[in-house]
Amino acid sequence: MTDEHAAADHQSQHEPTEITYSEQFYPARPRALRPRARLRPQGQPSPRERGGDPVGINPDYVAWLRHHSMLQDSRDLSVQLTGQGSMWQNPFARPDPKAAVSAAPVWFTAYPISLVTRPGHSFLGTLADPGLWRVFSDIGIRAVHTGPVKRAGGIWGWDTTPSVDGHFDRISTAIDQAFGTEDDFRRMCQVAGDHGGTIIDDIVPGHTGKGPDFRLAEMNVEDYPGIYHMVQIAPEDWPLLPTVPPGRDSVNLDTEAEEALEKAGYIIGRLQRVIFHDPGVKDTNWSATREVVGPDGVTRRWVYLHYFKEGQPSINWLDPTFAGMRLVIGDALHSLGDLGSGALRLDANGFLGVEKSAEGLPAWSEGHPLSEAANQLIASMVRKMGGFTFQELNLTVDDIKMTSEAGADLSYDFVNRPAYHHALATADTEFLRLTLNIALDSGVAAAGLVHALQNHDELTYELVHFATLHKDDLFTYHGVEVTGGQLAEHIRAELVQTLTGPSAPYNAIFTTNGIASTTVSVIAAALGYTTLDNLTNQDIREVKRAHLLLAMFNALQPGVFSLSGWDLCGLLTLPRERVASLLATGDTRWIHRAAYDLMDYQPGAATSGSGMLKGHSLYGSLPAQLQDPNSFASRLKHLLRVRDETGIATADQLEIPAVPHPALLVMVHRIGESGQIQATVLNFGSTPVSGSVASEHFQPGRRAHDFLSGREVGVVDDMRALYVELPGHDGFCLLLQE
Repeated sequence: MTDEHAAADHQSQHEPTEITYSEQFYPARPRALRPRARLRPQGQPSPRERGGDPVGINPDYVAWLRHHSMLQDSRDLSVQLTGQGSMWQNPFARPDPKAAVSAAPVWFTAYPISLVTRPGHSFLGTLADPGLWRVFSDIGIRAVHTGPVKRAGGIWGWDTTPSVDGHFDRISTAIDQAFGTEDDFRRMCQVAGDHGGTIIDDIVPGHTGKGPDFRLAEMNVEDYPGIYHMVQIAPEDWPLLPTVPPGRDSVNLDTEAEEALEKAGYIIGRLQRVIFHDPGVKDTNWSATREVVGPDGVTRRWVYLHYFKEGQPSINWLDPTFAGMRLVIGDALHSLGDLGSGALRLDANGFLGVEKSAEGLPAWSEGHPLSEAANQLIASMVRKMGGFTFQELNLTVDDIKMTSEAGADLSYDFVNRPAYHHALATADTEFLRLTLNIALDSGVAAAGLVHALQNHDELTYELVHFATLHKDDLFTYHGVEVTGGQLAEHIRAELVQTLTGPSAPYNAIFTTNGIASTTVSVIAAALGYTTLDNLTNQDIREVKRAHLLLAMFNALQPGVFSLSGWDLCGLLTLPRERVASLLATGDTRWIHRAAYDLMDYQPGAATSGSGMLKGHSLYGSLPAQLQDPNSFASRLKHLLRVRDETGIATADQLEIPAVPHPALLVMVHRIGESGQIQATVLNFGSTPVSGSVASEHFQPGRRAHDFLSGREVGVVDDMRALYVELPGHDGFCLLLQE
């Protein structure tokens, strides 16, 4: 071997350097250098005209479905990007949560059907309003998560059917006309960039709706069946399948049929849990299709997997065709490379692998290594395109840690979200301190989490970490050792008792997942208000004070801080009788999805453009609030300026120490390169508290300066303790200075 070859061989085995290529050469890579492609370029042939019956033996119908399918769009887009040098200019191997937080530290989470729009403008056109972005920028909001805006629902014959899950049952890469156009989306991205902001879009790697791709799969066209977890059932075994009622395209299997098909070798049987379980409606995670004729004239019936609703067939990430993987990656490329978004939310990404278990045991469907591998592929592709990802993974802390190793850059904070609501409801932070310490001890960094107030979903209280993997582990709570299962049951019971029922009839339980409520209605229940009809000005001040406390908890720790229009406007839940038709399916979450008007676009409107009823706002529009220094938005603006000035967003969480009073919470952080110690001290009770808070990271003699009030709180004593006095529902943002 020559010296040159030896040197080359030695270099090929070296460990990666700490600094990445992009950090060294492109510390502020401009967005214009990202790969660009157009899914629907100029001169593309128009869709084939509709003609004949919508059946598999009609070539025009099959061609029409193929033209509108997501898998075909993926093929068209990916060939424009392959072989381009620009696809290799961004690092992609490892998640970089702090880079993601630095790019987008504070998010506004939108919900399309609830936003009252500018007159004559769509949802996306409204989010492209420079006036709105000036207000967002003034408050400190640097990113908008649009929520799902692409076409969703299903196809029945030639016609589309409505979404069954808030547009999370995607059937197309095209923007739904109800929300705007692709040009609206691109303009929104441009306006956001002009104000230093980022647009966060969604992909759904776990399932689609019953759109063209699913209809082609039922017909056994090319590689389309490979998109889904679906199995063709031989005609001689059709007696094992339930009869599909007239007007339906499928029917859920009961447990007996599920077991029979498993024994016959068709499916892997029952899974670890049945999400959205509803007796007689969803008894299992499997459904059988009706009889479907393919282009070859053969009639087939299939059984398909759906973790969620019947209209959300699950994607197969390990089929020999890799069709499902190609569909999802194509959807991501479209959002980033064509529309111009800078980040993507991964929905239902913890359920991407299923495997048969030993006889008698449920199939392995959560925490599967295939989910980890699939997430790494998705997140790496997004990073190659110059973006970042976040995941909503309501599983154990162990699973969140595992997927954060090489997958999404950020994870939604399901660890502490129910715990901080519990702390407010009970004026006791012990469970919250327990969850914070579990995350800290497990290596799930706070800087890698999205800490949120309200979003479109329920207040989750499944407490999966305690109720599943760690249900038999022992935890110390109030001086007593209890199992994880017992602890989860106890916390859920306290949340239900305090936040629903006679104590708070304006909130509602949502299946077994959690509680339908707004942040304001949670606070009202914690304050003991049994009705929302006659809140006084003093009541509203108390609500606002507690609301700001919850904002402090989420904002004054490392990671992303996220909030919604329901938070910014202080929305109450809708009376159930006003949304009775929406509640008829059992989905109580509609009571907390009331329409809101951020900018007083349409003061006299009773609904949003999508028809969602306008809710009662305690705080008013953002322009009006910013004229009042004591309003929620103005106080939030001050809080976010303090967060930015102190550098908390990218700090390291060091300790969650013991506290002298049950209502107190202390979070200790180290700020960036300066190494300065910061402490967030909060009172989750409504009455004043005082006492000495101590930390091994507090250095004796340091002065504690509160950046929120601008005053000095005290000096750390020789026992590394600091004496504090806090009013009810208030907090400090302390920096320990020389």
